[in-house]
Amino acid sequence: MITAAEQPLHPAPASPPPAAPLTVALAKGALLQDSVRRFAAAGLDFSAILDPENRQLMVPSACGGARALLVRNADVPVYVAYGQAQLGVVGFDVLQEHQLPVAQLVDLGFGGCRMSVAVKASSPYRRAADLPAHCRIASKFTRCAEAYFESLDLPVEVIHLAGSVELGPITGMSEAIVDLVASGRTLRDNGLIAIEDLFHSTARLVGHPLALRLDDGRLQAIVERIRAVSRAAVPA
Repeated sequence: MITAAEQPLHPAPASPPPAAPLTVALAKGALLQDSVRRFAAAGLDFSAILDPENRQLMVPSACGGARALLVRNADVPVYVAYGQAQLGVVGFDVLQEHQLPVAQLVDLGFGGCRMSVAVKASSPYRRAADLPAHCRIASKFTRCAEAYFESLDLPVEVIHLAGSVELGPITGMSEAIVDLVASGRTLRDNGLIAIEDLFHSTARLVGHPLALRLDDGRLQAIVERIRAVSRAAVPA
C-alpha cells in the first residue's frame, strides 16, 4: 500500500486528447472528382466518396485523420461559415451569390465557367447595356444579376428561377438570363447567345476564419500543399 508520503509530488501529466479530425465540405456534381484528386495529391485520400455504391454523406479519409462531408454546391460555404467544416471546395459563382463569411484560400483552377448575360439569338441586343430599362431578367443567381445591372445603372426586374432559366427568353417571360456558361452548348441548343460576361468562375478552396486563426499548423500545412499542387496543375 502506497502511503501519502510515498505519493509522487508531480504526477505525470495525462496524455493530450487526440486531435479532432479535420472536416472538409465537398460539393456533389461536377467539382467532386477534381476536388478528391486535389486533396489526394495533398495527402488526404477521400476516394471512397467516389465509389458508386457509397451512400454515406460523411466519409473518413483513408488515414482516418480527416473526413469529408458530401453536400450540395451552394451548401459548402454554409458548412464552412458555421464551423462544421474547416475547409471546403466551392465554385466562385456560389461565393459571389451567397456572400458568406469564409476565407478564400486557393484558386484551384478547375471547374472553369463564366457567369454571363444571354438573350435569344434573334434578339437585337448584343450588349447588356442595350437591354431596355425595366425589362425582366431570369436567373438562379439573383444577387449577382441585381448587382451587375445596378453597376450598369440599368433598372431591371430580376426573376428567380430554380432551373432551366433558358426557358425565360424562349417563352417570353424574360428578355434575358444571367447564368453559368461552360461550353455554351445548352445556350446554342435553345437558340440563345451570351452577350456579356459578369465574371469567370473556378473552384476555390475556402476555410473557416476562426479555425485558421486557431490552427496549430496542421490546417495551414494542408492548405500550403493544396496551393503547391494547384500551382503545378496550372499550365504555363
